[in-house]
Amino acid sequence: MTGERQLKKVSEYLFLWALGGTIYYEFEMIFRGFSHWSMFVLGGICLCFIAWQGKMVHWRDALWRQMVRCVIFVAAGEFFTGIIVNKWLRLNVWDYSDQPMQLFGQICVPFLIIFSGLCVIGIFLSSFLLHILYGEEKPSFHIL
Repeated sequence: MTGERQLKKVSEYLFLWALGGTIYYEFEMIFRGFSHWSMFVLGGICLCFIAWQGKMVHWRDALWRQMVRCVIFVAAGEFFTGIIVNKWLRLNVWDYSDQPMQLFGQICVPFLIIFSGLCVIGIFLSSFLLHILYGEEKPSFHIL
């Protein structure tokens, strides 16, 4: 890989990380009234994964399949971040203990449903931004 191409990839992922972090942080500020820097970091990592997985399949996998991959990644990221931030560091950023179908208060099914919608938005957003801003492959989506 040439130096120019490597720089382009770094630029793409830094852009996606900052955008994903900002969107998720602001999402929490609007709906919860507060957030934490760890949510910025996690939101950025999640948007980078969303773009990466789409690029790996050239945005041609069924949308539902991409969404499932992304939700699994987001759930794992939220769980491990929660274990570190909430349990080990005791920062108590969130607690889903009062939610149905939760695991150690770090993830729960109702929020995974919300995250699935955010993942679909992330798939569309990252694919079109990478195409428009960086000249990446034009996305082509289908439901099934």
